[in-house]
Amino acid sequence: MPHSNSLPPKENALFKRILRCYEHKQYKNGLKFAKQILSNPKFAEHGETLAMKGLTLNCLGRKDEAYEYVRRGLRNDLKSPVCWHVYGLLQRSDKKYDEAIKCYRNALKWEKENIQILRDLSLLQIQMRDLEGYKDTRYQLFILRPTQRASWIGFAMSYHLLGDYEIANSILDAYRTNQMKGPYDYEHSELLLYQNMVLAESGQYERALQHLHKFQSQILDKLSIKETSGEYYLKLKRFKDAEAVYEDLLKRNPENVMYYQKLVEAKQLSDPDEKVAFYDVYKKEYPRAIAPRRLQLTEACLPAFESLVDEYLRHGLHKGIPPLFMDLRSLYADQSKADTIEKLIEQYMDCLSKSGTFGPKADEIKQPASALLWTYYFAAQHYDYKQDTDRALKYIDAAIDHTPTLIELYIVKGRIYKHAGDPVRAYGWLEEAQAMDTADRYVNSKCARYMLRAGHVQRAEDMCAKFTREGVPATENLNEMQCMWFQTEAAAAYQRLKQWGEALKKAHEVDRHFSEIMEDQFDFHSYCMRKMTLRSYVGLLRLEDVLRAHPFYFRCARVAIQVYLRLYAHPLQDVPQTQEPDTGELEH
Repeated sequence: MPHSNSLPPKENALFKRILRCYEHKQYKNGLKFAKQILSNPKFAEHGETLAMKGLTLNCLGRKDEAYEYVRRGLRNDLKSPVCWHVYGLLQRSDKKYDEAIKCYRNALKWEKENIQILRDLSLLQIQMRDLEGYKDTRYQLFILRPTQRASWIGFAMSYHLLGDYEIANSILDAYRTNQMKGPYDYEHSELLLYQNMVLAESGQYERALQHLHKFQSQILDKLSIKETSGEYYLKLKRFKDAEAVYEDLLKRNPENVMYYQKLVEAKQLSDPDEKVAFYDVYKKEYPRAIAPRRLQLTEACLPAFESLVDEYLRHGLHKGIPPLFMDLRSLYADQSKADTIEKLIEQYMDCLSKSGTFGPKADEIKQPASALLWTYYFAAQHYDYKQDTDRALKYIDAAIDHTPTLIELYIVKGRIYKHAGDPVRAYGWLEEAQAMDTADRYVNSKCARYMLRAGHVQRAEDMCAKFTREGVPATENLNEMQCMWFQTEAAAAYQRLKQWGEALKKAHEVDRHFSEIMEDQFDFHSYCMRKMTLRSYVGLLRLEDVLRAHPFYFRCARVAIQVYLRLYAHPLQDVPQTQEPDTGELEH
């Protein structure tokens, strides 16, 4: 920040000390030095000192006084870049970014080449997505500081974000060839991968592939090289090369679903039987891998599907894998597959209860007693999904009779009642599950969610209090932790209870979380440029641009809109202040 030139040497030295105290967060000392200057009648209205005093007061939380001093300073020195810069910093601290940008622009009128003001302006412009303005500011910084890495990277990124890939790439090329001096460390590696990303986004896949191969010895993220080159080979229809890359990647991780899907694309398999045969090869090559077995079920058609799903179900039920149904649920989109699974499950239950085996054949292997339990568990979820509540309850009750100590059974029973439209009984079963293991955070959270759906808001808060900070109300701590699943459910619960004010309060809390997430990106604008995490940074900017498309935001926005429309159509009647509020209904 530039210092004042209108003060005599003694006061000027004090002013410099105010700046140093601000930079080192020694705010009380800064105020003392400001007082020494301002107590002199000649400098009582010195604009820049008044502005710095205001900025220091703002850091101490005395906001009203801060604005008063800064405005006073501006009135006394409208041509001072320091006063305008300080006023911009105050506006920025209050999240008034548009106003702060105006202040910085005014400051630059009087000192066009002030690096600090230009940097602060560029941060606000990228925060507000003023990409054209950001490009101009980064250009000025580039001209003023052509030897600094951040100047080159920021300048290139400004063109990248505007979609001008060719210029962005040429700037990065110029920096790499003219400015960059070893060693080839992580930051250099990330820069090369970022440049490669720019080339790919411009649609020049051949050029991007050549760039990747040229610099692969300098790139430390070897997995990224393989995955990216595989993607480029597919885009360029060089299928044999893509095939070799993805086969190599599968050796590294045979559970990665995307690698199998890309390999199918590389082999140009379209017939379901060919795909089933393809997965057979990898089942033999990686006998412990689950991914090829599961993906095979998606592609297989009857009658081959029956033997494959039979093998998959037997393995899962023998092992006792709780999320087996969730794993297979997507297959139910095909009715014939759902019917096949039902037929097999019915057969398993019949044979296990009679002979302890999965099938009626004489050479069947005896299964552990738990196999019948997990088959009941699967059957209950299967019939619940089909909305056959009676049969779902029959099988979950059989499972509970078999092993009454298994918490998952009570959770599923609660879910069945929830799907049947009985939130009160659903919550009762979840409460029973929670009582069996009070230290399980997942079960606690699930129970709290069901309590909210049953309208027991206070009980849900008490349940969540078991895992929040002691001595602080649960709702306050949940709000601090941005626990949005709780707040969205609570907003909907209050809406059902016709407690409009509380519903709106929860909805606005969630809205504030999204605003905070938007504001939190501010610190990363300079951090990512410094640390060279450029690909992640661009990903962050793009995520923030669509942040409010998140389901939590939609659900709370819907609640808030419905409540506001309800209040508009049926305004609340004012209750005379002389009467005590009637809280009778709230107790029920």
